[in-house]
Amino acid sequence: MDDAAFGEQFKPVHVPPTFDEAENLQDQVIFALAELNEGKAEHVIRKLESLKPDAPTKVVIANAHQILTELYEKSLIAGNGEEGGLVYNLHKVTRANDGKVNPTLLVPGLD
Repeated sequence: MDDAAFGEQFKPVHVPPTFDEAENLQDQVIFALAELNEGKAEHVIRKLESLKPDAPTKVVIANAHQILTELYEKSLIAGNGEEGGLVYNLHKVTRANDGKVNPTLLVPGLD
């Protein structure tokens, strides 16, 4: 795999501003997950069905599971194991860092 192919495969996830602007099913899955903040595949599928009620249910279920699994395996989205499966999220920082930095522990030249 060359650099261009790698860059295309592992480019960061982009959340479309609206569901209507999602260009493909992957963008729609990402939008639904962003709307939920986090959720199992079943939650994302239910959200997709509410956003796009005319889509064939079996196709949405199969493809959404596949998309979530691929994004998770590439570490483009996060997942926390719970009983019954993974709870996916988009690595969003929702709380400010409350820690402190010790300047004496910084690597020289990077400060």
